Amino acid sequence: MTTAAAVRTDPEIQRDVLDELDWDAQARPTEIGVTVSGGVVTLTGWVDSYARRWAAERCAHRVRGVRAVASEIEVRLPGTDERTDAEIAIAASRALEWDSFVPAERLDVTVANGWMMLRGEVEYGFERRTAERELRRLRGVRGITNLVEVRPTTPPGAEQTRRDLRRVLIRRTGTERVDVQVTGDTVVLNGVVRSWWQRDEAERAAWSTPGVREVHDRLVVAG
Repeated sequence: MTTAAAVRTDPEIQRDVLDELDWDAQARPTEIGVTVSGGVVTLTGWVDSYARRWAAERCAHRVRGVRAVASEIEVRLPGTDERTDAEIAIAASRALEWDSFVPAERLDVTVANGWMMLRGEVEYGFERRTAERELRRLRGVRGITNLVEVRPTTPPGAEQTRRDLRRVLIRRTGTERVDVQVTGDTVVLNGVVRSWWQRDEAERAAWSTPGVREVHDRLVVAG
């Protein structure tokens, strides 16, 4: 971690996470508790949909100084949102088919007690993420396990991936302060950027790189 992130105290981070939850209309923070230890945020409590749980987790990740987020939030569906596994499976199939960025024919969804298991193969990491994003918004979903594999037609080498991604980051963000590390199908981004836009753009570029299955964004925003 850089000095910009390390100087933030746990109480400061906790306050900002609570404020971010309160600001984000998708999270509804009334029943969410926040504790922070060593920059690691733990979220507890409950929400009425899986989409809101994800929104709360994203709120915590957005706060400056957060090193990691542990989510213990429980999903308690209201009676009006209860769906049978068959209904959820049908809705999931249709959602994937309607998204032009998802190769639905290469994916398989299994539902048990409201929990989805997503399997299959895609060529790009962003396709894997897009499929999960479509499913987490559906009513009746309690959780998702994403087991989709990323297998490009011609897997690039780690060094080639690093060089290509570095060029993309410089072209899109205009900064050379982002360090790229590639191990297998995982990309780690380190360094300092000047805005949240640059950080988001760097992460999007990494997810769009052939063969990338995981992206760990450790960039620090310091204007």
